[in-house]
Amino acid sequence: MYKLIELFCVVDDFCNAFMPEYESYLLEAQEKIRDKKLKMSMSEIMTIIIYFHQSHYRDFKTYYQRYLQGYLKPYFPKLLSYNRFVEVMKTAILPLIFFIHFQAKTKTGIYFVDSTTLEVCHIKRSSSNRVFKGLAKKSKSTMGWYFGFKLHIIINDKGELMAFKITQATTDDRAVVPDLAKDLLGKLIGDKGYISKKLFDKLFEKGLQLITKIKKNMKNQLMPLINKILLRKRVVVESVIDQLKNVSQIEHTRHRSVFNFLVNVLAGLAAYSLQPKKPSLNNNTKLLCI
Repeated sequence: MYKLIELFCVVDDFCNAFMPEYESYLLEAQEKIRDKKLKMSMSEIMTIIIYFHQSHYRDFKTYYQRYLQGYLKPYFPKLLSYNRFVEVMKTAILPLIFFIHFQAKTKTGIYFVDSTTLEVCHIKRSSSNRVFKGLAKKSKSTMGWYFGFKLHIIINDKGELMAFKITQATTDDRAVVPDLAKDLLGKLIGDKGYISKKLFDKLFEKGLQLITKIKKNMKNQLMPLINKILLRKRVVVESVIDQLKNVSQIEHTRHRSVFNFLVNVLAGLAAYSLQPKKPSLNNNTKLLCI
């Protein structure tokens, strides 16, 4: 229970600072409707959603009905029914985005960029999927064809999430980098999918050096030793993506709402951001970079 209480304290501190200003921008009519319908506080809603991604449960319904309603009811005296809670989850989208944004992160000068698939249903059932009709797209990754979206992330050498963006599956990885890395300086390490002279020049003008491996049909160029070492350490961002998918559970194919899909991804990112131990570079590599 200590982990749950600690999570609630962190979330509640954020909500106490964020919600009053956020609510001031809402229309009075919307505010009255929201207050009438919601008995639970935003702190409780966000805590429940994030805590699911920190638990061993793989199904939110089982987690809510068996664990929350069965064992944690004393901690949430105004706990809603499962169906009602699913309806109000979408109210946490914006607070979750800001919560992730304000988590502790350090501009270290060494960053890794990568993208991953967010499959929303099996490719064979894509034509009959109604929830994401007109939104999700078919695309091909290194693992084959899929139907869904892409998640683009930038992390630092400590494994901290610096920036993220959800796009359509057909979006070019290079197109989102300038926006994701707009406030960063130093070195940005990516795979061959980020090779672009135009992108390199654009980032370099802002003080960020893009480092990638070269393709077989490209001319070999001399590269500083530290850049070669950092390219070998690019596995750290792949480890982060693996944890996001297999521990924080940002991807599953049982969504019944676009809003709840967003909540699931954001809550998984928030759970990872609060994780005490993250994949990171070892001290020897950091010393070589200084």
